[in-house]
Amino acid sequence: MKMYEMYVSQIQKYPLLDADKEKEIAAKISSGDRNAVNRLVNSNLRLVVSIANKFRKTYKVSVMDLIQEGNLGLMAAAEKYSSSFNTRFSTYAYPWILQYMLRFIHNKTALIAIPQRKEEVLRRLSTMQNEYTQVTGREASNAELARSLGITEAELKEAIDCQYTCTSLDCECSDDGSATIGDLIPDLTYAPERNFFIEIAKNNIKQLVSELSEKERCVISGRYNFEGKLHAPTLRELGSSLGVSAETIRQTEIKALKKIRNAVDPQKLDLYTA
Repeated sequence: MKMYEMYVSQIQKYPLLDADKEKEIAAKISSGDRNAVNRLVNSNLRLVVSIANKFRKTYKVSVMDLIQEGNLGLMAAAEKYSSSFNTRFSTYAYPWILQYMLRFIHNKTALIAIPQRKEEVLRRLSTMQNEYTQVTGREASNAELARSLGITEAELKEAIDCQYTCTSLDCECSDDGSATIGDLIPDLTYAPERNFFIEIAKNNIKQLVSELSEKERCVISGRYNFEGKLHAPTLRELGSSLGVSAETIRQTEIKALKKIRNAVDPQKLDLYTA
């Protein structure tokens, strides 16, 4: 806690800004003044601490890590802030800070990682479903939800397919308590026929990937964790290692997957999905 107290004490030296001063700084930011960005960020560091404190009791994460992530959101907001928004910077920056913090919390606490875009859709979907039921007295259809969220039904279905629930393997699943969920899972350790077809599928997939460009191979290998790492690299991490943006990695992945699909004979699909 000493580090937290020292940090809070240090940021107190940055004075708060009034509305007129924020507009003046925003004009300098629009002209590319980095010092103006830094001043706006420093004057609002206390806002990040205030938001982080709301999560301290709910989630078991380091408050300093949370503040660090929130500061990234604060910096992103400062670089985009303009006096034409007709709103105080703290109001504009709040959702940016919150987004970065929630993403960090999810990555630290989720048992299964979900892509950020789909995670955001699922969070908005949950809110939208509750609001729709309260207003209309019935559940919304996928078409209605997709229209309200501003996405296609296909995108909605992809997000819904990412939803999951976790249950302990020791959970009892029989009336007399003699069997657990773990007892019902078959042991496939010694299944030579199954393992043989899995190896064939792996080799076929490796052959498809080997025909891609070097950059595409790196992206597909990382995104689908071919090396079996405990932490599969994110779009941003892959982008940093390759010296490009996260969006470039995403576009490269889409292009590579399209090449792979076009190269697969639909009649021999089983050879790649064993």
